Amino acid sequence: MSQQEKNDMSQYFYRASAADFMKIPGSPVAYWVSEKTLKIYSGFDLLKEHAHPRQGMATTNNELFLRHWFEVERSKSAFGLSPEEGKKSDKKWFPINKGGEFRRWYGNNYFVVNFENNGKAICDYIDGTPGVKVKSNGRVINRDRYFHEGLTWSTISSADFSLRYSPKGSLFETKGAMIFFDDQTETKAVLGLLNTKITSHLLKATSPTVDFHEGPVGRLPILISGLTVNSASRERAEIAVSYAKSDWDAYETSWDFSSHPLLFTSQKNGALGAIYASLRIHWQTMTGEMRRLEEENNRIFIRAYGLQDELTPDIPLEEITLTCNPHYRYGGHRSEEELEALLQCDTLRELVSYAIGCMMGRYSLDTPGLILASQGEAFRDYLAQIPEPSFAPDENAIIPLTDQEWFPDDATNRFRDFVRIAWGEEHLQENLDFVAESLCLHAIKPPSQKSGGEAALDTIRRYLSTQFYKDHLRTYKKRPIYWLFSSGKHKAFECLVYLHRYNESTLAQMRTEYVIPLTTRLGSYVDKLEQDKEASASAAEAKRIEKELSKLYKQQAELNTFDEKLRHYADQRISLNLDDGVKVNYGKFGDLLAEVKQVVGK
Repeated sequence: MSQQEKNDMSQYFYRASAADFMKIPGSPVAYWVSEKTLKIYSGFDLLKEHAHPRQGMATTNNELFLRHWFEVERSKSAFGLSPEEGKKSDKKWFPINKGGEFRRWYGNNYFVVNFENNGKAICDYIDGTPGVKVKSNGRVINRDRYFHEGLTWSTISSADFSLRYSPKGSLFETKGAMIFFDDQTETKAVLGLLNTKITSHLLKATSPTVDFHEGPVGRLPILISGLTVNSASRERAEIAVSYAKSDWDAYETSWDFSSHPLLFTSQKNGALGAIYASLRIHWQTMTGEMRRLEEENNRIFIRAYGLQDELTPDIPLEEITLTCNPHYRYGGHRSEEELEALLQCDTLRELVSYAIGCMMGRYSLDTPGLILASQGEAFRDYLAQIPEPSFAPDENAIIPLTDQEWFPDDATNRFRDFVRIAWGEEHLQENLDFVAESLCLHAIKPPSQKSGGEAALDTIRRYLSTQFYKDHLRTYKKRPIYWLFSSGKHKAFECLVYLHRYNESTLAQMRTEYVIPLTTRLGSYVDKLEQDKEASASAAEAKRIEKELSKLYKQQAELNTFDEKLRHYADQRISLNLDDGVKVNYGKFGDLLAEVKQVVGK
């Protein structure tokens, strides 16, 4: 090998002292670590010397013991309990941290765990592995830390390390480990520190894989002393947490959701387009403030750690983890125009979902937060809370989703009423147009101009009958709370039923109030079209009618088959147990429900 070749290859080799590796806790072979980084390990305290990083419980059967919070009854769930209240509580379902996607400061709060009687069911669980039965004891470890305030993170992540504040009231699982502090004033100060670029930089030495378990995290060198740095860090973290929580709670999948953000306005009579534009400015401001805050945080700690030559404080927009930030929410290499279109479309899709919730009695235009969210609650329970609603829910929580207007109380007509009541009669058509235009940005295809376009209400009907349920499944992680009963691919009849208001007579009501009347109406409409076809003098018109009749004949046959199956299941008077979760309950109705494989599996 020539000298030149040796010189060229030398750039791929590092010289490092074994003694240097000893300076890093765990002595990993991190030959790339700089001298300045090594000094940090020898000069700073380790996190575990001031805090308690802890692994959470392993239920050994999450399918049995964990649920999404929106699947179960709110009356059996408890949020925000102190450790003392948690131990004494007679509730069944409690929040549990379980990791999740890359998100800083606050969020990823989806799951609850069955911890009734201090976890007796988990501890008594017998693992029924074929051929052997072993009592698992659930590995319910670190019980003394349950319900305490702390910090949580995703122990398995393909993205950077991201820490979130967890207020009192939660338990934690293996993938959602937590850090606890004897001195609670240090909680958010350390949160501010660990959500900087420094943490990811240091973890590359101690945990170069995607496994950020409590060991490497506990060995992070932290600047715990220095009142100025820590008090400022605490203040910045508190502001960041408030932004992140406000953002998280603006969506239905938060248990603290109160109302759709388009309704947080003093404009009771207004144009939705202008209201959305104002909301968008607010989101941009919040995203910009969060970015400024995080970069300032980075700048201060990078200087305090002496890493100015190795790290920059800059943060790309896609790492500002607010859902209202389209760069984070959608990612990828998209243009600003595409990002704005996606955000506007999704915001209006979420408005439609909120309106469906108001129709079901889950929400109300008159009172923030959940109204009916426990098993078997009825219209009278809603009126007990809101005696004179401005927008009343459906009395039986059965909402037709049909591609034609067969019922005056179908989802499309009720959505029109919702928009009129929420923002006034004066702007009704303008607001319906804005909803329809927004949905056509991405959710559904715009109407064909060759056919002369489409009225806004028809566009909204098309979205509700073709796309809404797919969006609902995605939003609710394949654990839907509004269930789509469907006659089949020809969509002769479809309706939504609210899981929490379902009762043993729901299917019978569906049949007598909707399916049987629709059978009669379809028959009458077919008779009329057949007469119109015979009387038609235009070949083109006759062909159009013939095409529509062909569709209606298929729908009639489908509806008759559906009615027979519906009667069979209605006679069984099927009951649900929400504790079993959506996956189990959804499978009780055969193929009456849409997307069974997505929810139940094979």
